[in-house]
Amino acid sequence: MNSKTLPTITLADVESRNTPKSCYVTIGAKVYDVTDFLDDHPGGADLILEYGGKDVAEMMRDEVSHFHTEAAYEILEEHFIGFVATEAVLDTAAQSQRLNGTNGTTNGVTSRPVYATTGMSSEEDLSKETDATTDYKTHRFLDLNKPLFLQVWNGGFSKEFYLQQVHRPRHYKGGESAPLFGNFLEPLSKTPWWVVPLLWLPPVCYGTWLSAQGLQSSMQAGLYWVLGLCIWTLVEYGLHRFLFHLD
Repeated sequence: MNSKTLPTITLADVESRNTPKSCYVTIGAKVYDVTDFLDDHPGGADLILEYGGKDVAEMMRDEVSHFHTEAAYEILEEHFIGFVATEAVLDTAAQSQRLNGTNGTTNGVTSRPVYATTGMSSEEDLSKETDATTDYKTHRFLDLNKPLFLQVWNGGFSKEFYLQQVHRPRHYKGGESAPLFGNFLEPLSKTPWWVVPLLWLPPVCYGTWLSAQGLQSSMQAGLYWVLGLCIWTLVEYGLHRFLFHLD
């Protein structure tokens, strides 16, 4: 297994998965998504959630408090999704790459490191279509095949997990936008470029004409117009840069 195919998950991501909607556990560096197994666990879902986002190796070895058979470990392996992105894991991936090929190649294909925070290795990866089903199964964030608004509204995501996921690039199929509402409001979320000037040029021209009536010259009106444009540009940038990006 080389670093290109090695699934890696950040420790912060693992630790944030401790709810009934998304529950991960680890044994050493291996990560397991046990969300679908919560209701089937013989000891109840609460026992697993108690260890959500944590290492369960010691607990599963404790024969007095909670004995686990080999079958339990086999079931756990069915839910394996990747490795915690530690230095040891990434070093092992790099070593595997060197053993399986020469000059950074495996089976004739150049292998590149995958950055754990994004799951990507280069700028070109941004244009590769995201497999929505696999992405949702791995990260338990948003299903790009379904409307996004209610998923975010009802998600109950922690701040840390949400910020980590929204900075993980996802490329929707065909370069289009993922559905936001999934109903009659959907067309309102997609605005063609020509709608903006069509809507705003008439009131801008009318406002400019009104203000020019009280000024002495067209040059003075032009200077005020440029001043207003500069002020609004700075205000809008400040809103987007600071207010809209507050955690």
